[in-house]
Amino acid sequence: MHRGIGQTLQLGRKMAAPGAKPQILVQYLVLRKDLSQAPFSWPAGALVAQACHAATAALHIHRDHPHTVSYLQELGRMRKVVLEAPDETALKELAETLQQKNIDHMLWLEQPENVATCIALRPYPKEEVNQYLKKFRLFK
Repeated sequence: MHRGIGQTLQLGRKMAAPGAKPQILVQYLVLRKDLSQAPFSWPAGALVAQACHAATAALHIHRDHPHTVSYLQELGRMRKVVLEAPDETALKELAETLQQKNIDHMLWLEQPENVATCIALRPYPKEEVNQYLKKFRLFK
């Protein structure tokens, strides 16, 4: 653990009201699986970087949303779920659906190629967004 983070974690934790269940926030990422396969054959590190870029950008863009603020106050309890999209078409279709449903997200475009690689949602309670993500499997 980094120096000084422990104190931040302690300060960030809030006591739930008696009998109240704390809200669990999840940041979902959907990463293109085909990029790891021929003809692309991107190395694992490059794919991880794409997910990191998208996640960081989504958190930054939506940093003032109450869910993001709460998520970032609980550094030791962050939850991320990485799902796989079969290809760029599926990823862009998901981005379009999320846009139509007003679900805050970031579609990461790798530059200079302008290739869509990953979608990151801002942190959400999973029940608010799982209907849009249920057809995607965990990334393997």
